[in-house]
Amino acid sequence: MDEQAWTTVAQLHAWLAESAPLPPREEALFRVLKLSEEVGEVAQALIGATGQNPRKGASHSWQDVEAELCDVIVTAMVALRTLTPDAAGVFAGHLERVADRSLGRPGQLPREGDGRRE
Repeated sequence: MDEQAWTTVAQLHAWLAESAPLPPREEALFRVLKLSEEVGEVAQALIGATGQNPRKGASHSWQDVEAELCDVIVTAMVALRTLTPDAAGVFAGHLERVADRSLGRPGQLPREGDGRRE
């Protein structure tokens, strides 16, 4: 992932931390909980983009769905940064493990200590 994105995430994390009214542990819990709210907004936009609510009709666009999905990603990145200063490294390692497992990359052996079983 692009380094600028993680720099921006660090800035957002710092901005939130400056005005955090709760102790750090509770702030972390609420940052993770915020993901549920954002996922709900994706669902709302998707229902609106497909006109599935007869009372509201087509109340959203596909661009709204895209924007809400981006909000989920940003919120998850900030939540991860809240849990660890090495959010970029944690994410990169996890993405690599998912890709190896899902794409079946030949010749890629698990690294020692990565928790995968053979």
